[in-house]
Amino acid sequence: MRKGLIGGAVGLVAAGAGAALVADHRVAQQRRRAAGSDAVFAPATPTRSGFVGADDGLPLFYEQHGPDDAPVTVVFAHGFCLDHDIFVLQQRALAAAFGPQARSIAYDHRSHGRSGRSDAEHATIDQLGADLRAVVDALAPTGPLVLVGHSMGGMTVMTLAGTHPELFGPEGRVKGVLLASTSPGKLAAVTLGMPALMAKLKGPVLPLLLGGARRSTRVVERSRARLTDVAWVFVKRLSFGPDVDPAVVELVTTTIGRTGVDVIADFFPALMAHDKLAALEHLADTPVVIVAGADDVITPVEHSKEIAAAVPHARLVIVPATGHMALLEQPGAVDGPLAELIEDALATVRPVRRRRGKVVR
Repeated sequence: MRKGLIGGAVGLVAAGAGAALVADHRVAQQRRRAAGSDAVFAPATPTRSGFVGADDGLPLFYEQHGPDDAPVTVVFAHGFCLDHDIFVLQQRALAAAFGPQARSIAYDHRSHGRSGRSDAEHATIDQLGADLRAVVDALAPTGPLVLVGHSMGGMTVMTLAGTHPELFGPEGRVKGVLLASTSPGKLAAVTLGMPALMAKLKGPVLPLLLGGARRSTRVVERSRARLTDVAWVFVKRLSFGPDVDPAVVELVTTTIGRTGVDVIADFFPALMAHDKLAALEHLADTPVVIVAGADDVITPVEHSKEIAAAVPHARLVIVPATGHMALLEQPGAVDGPLAELIEDALATVRPVRRRRGKVVR
């Protein structure tokens, strides 16, 4: 009975998405064209990689680019259903602009990418904040830090500020924070761009579907595998602006597809309950940049404005005609402000000048 309900729900989603595919009949051509663009997002060989143990013993995978003795360390925390490779363009720009003066560390959240599979009890934003602290303590125990958080990664950085305020401010090690496409809370009220009636149903219906999906993982995963074009269209319409490169959509769709439905179900309650507005007071004396896509329907621009209101000195960058994945869709809007944060962090160590020439993608 339960499997029938879940299968029916998936079928209903597929039927609705089928209409989207008809409306966007070029999806197959776009995906074929995107498949030939993999080299654009091929990450460089890391300087080193491995695992860091979280406080509950779970292994967290990381990759480092740049020397261990770099004056400044940039730590990247990715979003829900993504992994560390989503920052490939920012890491490339950082290496081109600063060379050995800055190193980057990008890691996979628990249950994401190559990190260990967490139990449901620890699938929380507070645990992700503790995981970020474990990564910092193990890989960058000294020296200035710049923290970059996208979506759920931004929530992770807020959590760290709330639990370890000593890391922030004039005397703290964190010399800059970039929050991209994220939210301080109230995600349960987000409509995802749906009509009013459907948006009202999202609250009570979606948790039930996810709970059932978690209990019938194999059924749902088989259905997901057959609906890759449908997923591509949904990702395109939910995550991006109107003129996105199909290769970017393919990258994000593929990454999301590697995240199990049980992981999605485990983290969903924590995302809906997320509320770190009070933690933002601990960023009052730390340089902060907030980047938001004007067309973001996952973490709407109003959420970034709320963060900016709580951190009055923060710089708010609203990127026009851009959705939730500004770091890939319009990377320059992220790379430029991030470079300024790194320059300021380096200035606390010694005077520095960026390399001449254009930052390459």
